Amino acid sequence: MIGYLKGEVAGIYEEQIVLEVSNIGYNIKMSASTIDCIRGLGEEIKVYTYLAVREDAMQLYGFLTKDDLDFFKLLIQVNGIGPKGALGILSVMTTDDLRFSILSADAKTISKAPGIGAKTAQRLIIDLKDKVSLEDAFEERLAGKGRGGSQNPVSDAKNEAVEALTALGYSATDALRAVKSVETTEDADVELILKQALKNINHF
Repeated sequence: MIGYLKGEVAGIYEEQIVLEVSNIGYNIKMSASTIDCIRGLGEEIKVYTYLAVREDAMQLYGFLTKDDLDFFKLLIQVNGIGPKGALGILSVMTTDDLRFSILSADAKTISKAPGIGAKTAQRLIIDLKDKVSLEDAFEERLAGKGRGGSQNPVSDAKNEAVEALTALGYSATDALRAVKSVETTEDADVELILKQALKNINHF
């Protein structure tokens, strides 16, 4: 119904903000990490929104990036995770960290979110593992690459580097983070990415 709202921050509270748009104040629920990114009252921001409708209430949930909104929508599709639970997960984990945890089946990390037990974390991983990818986690989009196009060589090299790190005994989560942190060019090969990732992994 409402794709996004652009306006001035009129109020900041523990779990929500008030966004003034054309003299109307919208109460918008946000994760703690999202609220922390807002500099203060009077700031002009664009908020991507999701409208949750129940029999007794309608509530807007807001995000500063479309990626966060899209992941929120994925989370609430999981049985046992409603909007409040999804917001709780995104309050303690970035979308990238959540991708890493799903891809590496790290239920322990996910279950640290408020209200998310071990069984729910496992269900989340099972339901979403086919809906996220290394390519999404790396956040790389080469110019002109279509959604259905062939995978680019850099992504192939990064995938191989992750596999090499896990073969060396590193956890999948640490391997993904280390490879993601490597700055690459289009001619980067597996060896170059792996060398840099090995330097980075010790900092996690």
